[in-house]
Parts: sequence; C-alpha cells; structure tokens
Amino acid sequence: MIASDAMQDRLPACTCHLPRRGFLKGLAAASLASAPYFAAEAQAQGAGRRIDVHHHILPPRFAETAKANNLLPPVVASLTTQRSIEEMDRSGVATSILSIPSPGVWYGDVELARKLARDCNEVAARAAADHKGRFGSFATLPLPDVEGSIEEAAYALDTLQADGVHMWTSYGDKWLGHPSFTPLLEELNRRKAVVYTHPTTAACCGALVPEAPVAMIEYGTDTTRTIASLVFSGATNRFPDIRWIFSHAGGTMPFLVERFLFQADVQSRNPEGAKKIPNGVLAELKRLHFDTAQSSNPYALSSLTRLVSMSQILFGTDFPYRTTAEHVKGLADCGLFTATDLDAIGRGNAARLLPRYS
Repeated sequence: MIASDAMQDRLPACTCHLPRRGFLKGLAAASLASAPYFAAEAQAQGAGRRIDVHHHILPPRFAETAKANNLLPPVVASLTTQRSIEEMDRSGVATSILSIPSPGVWYGDVELARKLARDCNEVAARAAADHKGRFGSFATLPLPDVEGSIEEAAYALDTLQADGVHMWTSYGDKWLGHPSFTPLLEELNRRKAVVYTHPTTAACCGALVPEAPVAMIEYGTDTTRTIASLVFSGATNRFPDIRWIFSHAGGTMPFLVERFLFQADVQSRNPEGAKKIPNGVLAELKRLHFDTAQSSNPYALSSLTRLVSMSQILFGTDFPYRTTAEHVKGLADCGLFTATDLDAIGRGNAARLLPRYS
C-alpha cells in the first residue's frame, strides 16, 4: 500500500526530517481520537471481521530507493491505499497490519537504513490515523544495525503505537538467533513485543535453480533456517515473552520436525546444548505463531495443524502478491477447519495477540 494522492499531499518529501514535536503532536491527537480501537467502526464501514497480519505497504521513499536500485518488484509498484481498502472490503477484512515488502531498507548504509525505516514507520502510522480501524503496522527496523533498531523499535512502539516490529528471516549470513541480535531481542522480550518475520533470500542461496524463482523455494527454506537458529541457539527459551509470527505456515519447518527432534536429541547429550532447549524442541515450536499467507491449502496446513494448536494460526494474504479471496476460499475448502476454527484464524487469534483489535 503506497500513500494515496491525498495522503502524499499532506506528507513532506521525507517525514524523517519533520520537526519532531510537531509530528508527534499531530500523531498523538490522531491516536487518541481512534483509541478504543476501531473494530466496531471498521465493521460499520462494511469491512467484515478478518484481521490480515500479512499485508504490504509501499511508502514513497522506500519505493523510490528500491526502484533506483532495480529492486522494486513490479507486482507491488502500483500499490495504493485505495487499492488496499478495496481489496479488504471485497473479502471481509476489517483491519490489515502493514509491513514493507522485499527488499527492505538495508543497502549497506546505516544512515540511509535509519532514515528509510523512520519514513516507512511514519507513513504507516499516518495511514492508520487517516483510515481509522483499517490499518495497523509492524514497524520496519534498520537491521543489521542493532543500535539503530533498538532506537527505532522504541520510537515505533511508544510514539507511533505500532503493533509490533518486522524482521527479515536473515541479514547477510546471520539468522535471527545469531548473538549479534541479542541486545535487540533482550529489549523486545522486555517489552513483550510481537515480532513478525518475513522470509528473504539468504546471501548463500540466490538463483540456485534457474527455473525456480527464489521466492518459490528459498522463502520457505529461509523461514525454516531462522526458526532453527532461534530454537537451537536457545533464543526462544531465553526470550520467552517475544511473541513470534512466522509467514507462510512456517515454511518447510513443519515437514522437517522429525529432523529438528533428532538434532535436539544430539544437542541434549552435551550439557551446554541441553541448557539451550531445556523444555524440548516441540515446546518451543508450539509457542510460535504462523500466518496462512500463500499456504491456505491442505498440503501445508495439514502438517502445521498437527504441530501447533489452532490458537497459533493467523490469517494472512501477502497482498498484493496474492488476493484475499484466494486465501478465504483455500481455508474453507481445505477440509481441516470448522466454522469456529475459521473465525479464530480469521480474527480471534490475532485479536488475542494484538488486543487493541479485540
């Protein structure tokens, strides 16, 4: 979702250079005006009940930078606020939680990443204020800049009232359990933050199969890599108050659970290894949350639903890469869910995780 024409008219070229006090005053007023959070108002607008936790936004400066680096995916280039709202209304989505698509904000320049992250987060906050009840956000962080990410998380969560933060599954050759990310995870654990993750292509593994786009295989694989990194490094055990959301039904992880269990058994024979997963692999995996984006089919969800309880599954669409209707139909047709289950996946589970929508 890119800022609409009317919205762009109200936005300076780069909101990161706005006078801080003025911006915060205006945003605070908008936040207070919408404080009860919006479910009733959204339904009054005919939007239905669903909460989409995987819906992309395309802030102008983010788009300009990606385009200048030949990294702007064509499918998102025409994304607008109005297009997002029309898509939501067609298929009964009350609220979409916004996050930026690939390539993210990291181009090897710390200052650029910080400015782009700030701009993305302020644009998302304005979208939420301008369309009360329709949008929330998972805040962009300038990772692998850990210091800047801690600062941006505080600003986004405290001032902009973001619903959580967004991380990619890997940064260069580091997955999320890497020790370099520990200070950030400590802070997010202290805050009991929601951390939404989106897969990317790891530095090791781009264009390995010419016939298969990287998103086709690598996205699911990199999701699995980062879950393994978090669990086997002990990060999920050490930071139990972080509430993780993994895209695309956990990638290939549910299928590979037996291998996770085997590795945990090997690791447990070493005293140091045993300390990292004292409750066992399954206990750690069952606490994670997973969205249904691009996985609303019986092949993916049969495996996931055998691993985690219904309460851990959230509705996601990956719009504009896929439509909401495809996911609604896929969930209904896969033969795994009762009407009560579908309501929980569509709204109840997300509302419990993000209580402002309850």
